[in-house]
Amino acid sequence: MASMEGSSFRKSHRDPEGRAPRQDKFSVLLPTYNERENLPLVVWLLVKSFTESGINYEIIIIDDGSPDGTREIAEQLEKIYGSDKILLRPREKKLGLGTAYIHGIKHATGNYVIIMDADLSHHPKFIPEFIRKQKEGNFDIVSGTRYKGNGGVYGWGLKRKIISRVANFVTQILLRPGASDLTGSFRLYRKEVLQILIENCVSKGYVFQMEMIVRARQLNYTIGEVPISFVDRVYGESKLGGNEILSFLKGLLTLFATT
Repeated sequence: MASMEGSSFRKSHRDPEGRAPRQDKFSVLLPTYNERENLPLVVWLLVKSFTESGINYEIIIIDDGSPDGTREIAEQLEKIYGSDKILLRPREKKLGLGTAYIHGIKHATGNYVIIMDADLSHHPKFIPEFIRKQKEGNFDIVSGTRYKGNGGVYGWGLKRKIISRVANFVTQILLRPGASDLTGSFRLYRKEVLQILIENCVSKGYVFQMEMIVRARQLNYTIGEVPISFVDRVYGESKLGGNEILSFLKGLLTLFATT
């Protein structure tokens, strides 16, 4: 069964000069900060999903100087799975999500890039669905959505669910992004599209994800969506605090005024 599924992902591209077709390759960017417990699990799930589906992949870990030993765990994973599949590209300190993607994409050799959280909030089992969706509609971006179809959120308290729903509702009204989940961070991009979007984005932190979709709409990139189940982290602490919420509101108003 796995081989039959895998065959649907082995789509290749004919070189314009007539050379042998090239198989699609997917580069996963995993920014980490204090994810010692979660990183081995998410990497194992990613490798399992890709291997069973016959997908060509690499996983790029961008650790921002985690004091909990995440980098040492990543080094062990690199040895276990091989440096051709696990690429550790660390930075000395926490520099933000946007710059982590900029750093990671420099090392990506795939023609598609997947961004996701390393805390197990995003299950790799949805990635084959992302790839199928991209092929079906030839989309530039495929975004996981918690707010469409059978998508949902699990493990959050009522307060956080309300905050998330209100934030998403307000962004839909003000920005009209053409996507149902503007603040999500589980997405698949054509590599060249991601590079252009990063160059056009000025936001940092959580607002960065929101701006990426807004800029994509401005540049007329196509966006497909796949319903996902978002599960709150089991290990470690959430990095969403008062400062992040304030930054989100400031970023939302800035995008509203400038787009």
